[in-house]
Amino acid sequence: MKKTICYSDLALLSNNLLHNIDTLIEYGADKIELLMDGPEWNAMENLFQELAQKLLSIPVGYTIHPPAWDINLTSENYATREVAFTEYKKAIEFAGSIQATHVVIHPGFCFSPVFDKQIAQLRAKEYISELCRIAKPLHVKLAIENVGYNGSSLFTQEEFTKFLADIDETAGFLIDTGHAHLNNWDIPRLINETKDRLLALHLHDNDGKGDTHLVIGDGTIEWDPIFTAIREDAPHAELILEYAPNTPLEKLQEGKDLLQSRIKANLELK
Repeated sequence: MKKTICYSDLALLSNNLLHNIDTLIEYGADKIELLMDGPEWNAMENLFQELAQKLLSIPVGYTIHPPAWDINLTSENYATREVAFTEYKKAIEFAGSIQATHVVIHPGFCFSPVFDKQIAQLRAKEYISELCRIAKPLHVKLAIENVGYNGSSLFTQEEFTKFLADIDETAGFLIDTGHAHLNNWDIPRLINETKDRLLALHLHDNDGKGDTHLVIGDGTIEWDPIFTAIREDAPHAELILEYAPNTPLEKLQEGKDLLQSRIKANLELK
């Protein structure tokens, strides 16, 4: 049995949505993560119902990534926090309409050392708990991603792995390998410590200095221990290739083949 592999449409950012989906399927996508950023999405909420019908007619599954840029659920500015919450709420409702399995949630960022990260963590917990109440009846999971680097992350690795302890199980973890690498986190241990609620992984590489979303193997991440951890601890987590805009699409197909070959043995034992 082959593992289902999801492609983020980040690689085709700002292109026509439906054309992106067709193109990614052509290059082997079993599932597609739709990133709701760029001009294609500016007025999309007015077309959600019509769009949902079109997306449901295409033989592929979906996950949803709400807007990623200029969105901060734990901003020091109340109005900015409320806008972020509203955008996440819309994304969750849209996800329900297209039977998406999960919505990625960035818990927030702390961009200045003058602000208290513990207060930001409390804000994140309150907002995510409210988003769970919206998502649960729609049968949509919330995938809480480790975001932030160069000091902007709300969490240490230990804090992140404990963050969902008091939050409804509608929420689970999403491990982003690139962000974890930038923060010098131990990715195999992170997979092990979140395995009971690990929904997905964003898989991409970098040089440890910038969030460049390189192809697996083109940066300095040590992948063999990560593949082992996935096989042993998280064989059912969604694997999402999240490569940078303008990455040659052949690289997505190569990434899919690599992932399927590295986890095949464990799946055959299940």
